[in-house]
Amino acid sequence: MSAMRRCRPLSSRILFAGGGIDLSHFDAVLFDLDGTLIDTNHLIVTSYQHVLRTHLGLEVTPEQLYPYFGEPLRTTLARFDPERVDALMEAYRAFNHSRHDQLVRRFPGVNEAVAALREAGVRLAVVTSKFTPLARRGLAVCGLEAYFPVVVGEGDVRRHKPAPDPALRALELLGVEPGPRVLMVGDAPADLFCGRAAGCRTAAVGWALNREGLAAAEPDYWVEQPSDLVALVLSGRVPG
Repeated sequence: MSAMRRCRPLSSRILFAGGGIDLSHFDAVLFDLDGTLIDTNHLIVTSYQHVLRTHLGLEVTPEQLYPYFGEPLRTTLARFDPERVDALMEAYRAFNHSRHDQLVRRFPGVNEAVAALREAGVRLAVVTSKFTPLARRGLAVCGLEAYFPVVVGEGDVRRHKPAPDPALRALELLGVEPGPRVLMVGDAPADLFCGRAAGCRTAAVGWALNREGLAAAEPDYWVEQPSDLVALVLSGRVPG
């Protein structure tokens, strides 16, 4: 992790030359959804396993699937059978939707962290490879919908992660310029590549399942727990 950005501790009240006071180090935070804001890991793994077993006769372990987290559904399923990808997507979505509300869980501390950022005036958006209606459903199930008026999902842009398009679209909707005062937070390499390509800083979450892949993607920051994210955004440093 030697390539990870080491930031100097900064005061949470940063004085500008003009005399104004900035209460945050970042103006906006873009969040991935699955595995970052809400715990859909078991739902996603179970959905892939069901579809690959029943339609292709394949048995896959969770560890075989983790590297594909964060990329669009079509991209992942095409890895297994590009000729039948449309049928596989239809089967995946039917199974996933039928079990969605039952299997989606909150990550401890995430809701509180999001509320703290919103209260501090930080602009927030979700950038996900999931279709927007289902993304909003997941936010609602976990009590987060009110914090995210901007959600950019699959179908909202022509190119998706790891391309910068969804992050740039989210910033356009937020009215924020791309740059180093924007933080992209995610649990998959595609999230970090997307944010970096859009000119943003990137943060990897410590509750991710694919830590090795995240480390190889060289995030600017690691946040081991949600409270660390609040500290980073508001003061420019990660505790410890």
